[in-house]
Amino acid sequence: MSAAPTPLAVPTAVQEAFLKAFHAERPAVTADAFLAGRAPDGRSSYEILSDRVAGARRVLDLGCGDGVLLDLLARTEGRRLAGVDLSPEALALARRRPSLRATALAQARAQRLPFAGGAFDACVCHMALMLMGDVDRVAAETARVLSPGGVLACVVGGGPLGGEAYELFSGLLKAAVQRAPAEQRIPPLGDRRTRSHEGLGAILEPAGFGAPDRETVPIDLSGPVDQVWAALSGIYDVGPLDPAAVSRLRESFVREAAGLAGPDGRVPCGFAVHVVTARLR
Repeated sequence: MSAAPTPLAVPTAVQEAFLKAFHAERPAVTADAFLAGRAPDGRSSYEILSDRVAGARRVLDLGCGDGVLLDLLARTEGRRLAGVDLSPEALALARRRPSLRATALAQARAQRLPFAGGAFDACVCHMALMLMGDVDRVAAETARVLSPGGVLACVVGGGPLGGEAYELFSGLLKAAVQRAPAEQRIPPLGDRRTRSHEGLGAILEPAGFGAPDRETVPIDLSGPVDQVWAALSGIYDVGPLDPAAVSRLRESFVREAAGLAGPDGRVPCGFAVHVVTARLR
């Protein structure tokens, strides 16, 4: 399988500088948005990912953020856990979790992991792989630190479901960003190949992984309109907008989302995630 890499519009260093600045102000934003979301079977996307590596004793979390996924993984006794993230602020929150006192947490890039070869049985990555530049190097480094037969399990975004609040929000946000000056727009992030099954194969297989498996799972974030707004407004594109633009965006969303609400006042909001697993050959 082959696919040409998607050219990066900006250097990886510029992407990472934006992500570090964003998470310095919002170190728990990903968990705040995703932790309440539920798949049809009642699990969160974090729980789904944790279950994919249920038998692994040594697990590395790439882009661990404030440690939500590591906290779940730590519920299995005897595990050796580690996590890396670009954000010192997010890592500070992770270090406050009692369950992670023995976890090796490092501010590091996934393109250059501070671990020995074969140190882990599994690597997990929740909504971070699709943000990473030089993702072929990420795949190579992940393969290096995994033992033979080790598993990489990732959750990547799959987009809004039709006719619900996420789709409404996406349209309003796109218009708001188009009206904003250039300095209030985020740089292009990551590599678009991570969004497709074929693209993921083109990234992972040359690094030594077998063909990846990808399952698409709907995640429900429905709730009162203020709760839905709080979850959706943590998206990266909102961060650089000026307060007046964010206020207008919120007013438009609340007004239009009211037409979607059911008799109980809950606004339907769903999006898809892709759960990807690949085993090192």
